[in-house]
Amino acid sequence: MSVETVANAAPPKGKPKWLRVKLPTGKKYTELRGLVDKYKLNTICTSGSCPNMGECWGEGTATFMILGNICTRSCGFCGVKTGRPETIDWEEPEKVARSIKLMNIRHAVLTSVDRDDLKDMGSIIWAETVKAVRRMNPETTLETLIPDFQGVERNIDRIVEVSPEVVSHNMETVRRLTREVRIQAKYDRSLAVLKYLKDQGVRRTKSGIMLGLGETEEEVIETMKDLRDAQVDVVTIGQYLQPSKKHLPVKQFILPEQFDRLREAGLDMGFRHVESGALVRSSYKAHKHIH
Repeated sequence: MSVETVANAAPPKGKPKWLRVKLPTGKKYTELRGLVDKYKLNTICTSGSCPNMGECWGEGTATFMILGNICTRSCGFCGVKTGRPETIDWEEPEKVARSIKLMNIRHAVLTSVDRDDLKDMGSIIWAETVKAVRRMNPETTLETLIPDFQGVERNIDRIVEVSPEVVSHNMETVRRLTREVRIQAKYDRSLAVLKYLKDQGVRRTKSGIMLGLGETEEEVIETMKDLRDAQVDVVTIGQYLQPSKKHLPVKQFILPEQFDRLREAGLDMGFRHVESGALVRSSYKAHKHIH
């Protein structure tokens, strides 16, 4: 990730060896996989084919996506379908809470599609899901990986009021590439959401960035500084991988030593946790980010 932009660099050929993932194994993984299949539980771990699924499940962490699987936004990096979402399932909070109980999850990450079609942007179902999980799984800690809710404070307040242990919102990329990568999102609006969460007393805030979309190392450092200025506690930095031919191409594969450099830079800036590596996803080692 040299200082010059790599926007015009030739696309890389084939995945480097550090991106090869071992197939998940282990007793805990096999048990959970069986439960997910039997009860048709909607984990983003399986639907997003996450490379860390075996490791996270082995540690009692899983990620659940709420508000359906059709998004109102059409980000250039994301494998979730875009279109007109289905109607709200008001039983979803109970279903998610039951899934967490069945899977005996110790730390659950909740995320969702964007629901710009709804007046409350889906924030009511978000709050109800947290409450249902708390009722049925009082020992389980929670991270909510939220959309920007268009920056509407009333919607964000609903999340603050149910006080998840960690509230996360991903920047995804650097300022210059935001319009191309996150078409309907705004860099400054995402920063403002993170800052607002902290101002409202959220104890632990978090954000994630993907690399390999044509950004420079300087731009990544600038984004990390912006996150620190918004008092974000935890940052995750990983390699972008193209979900399909229709999505943005990978401009470059970032070297492990570059990820190491960014981790050190982040810790020097004062982040409480920095997860930086090719296979890091926003909920990787999520259970450690509470402390």
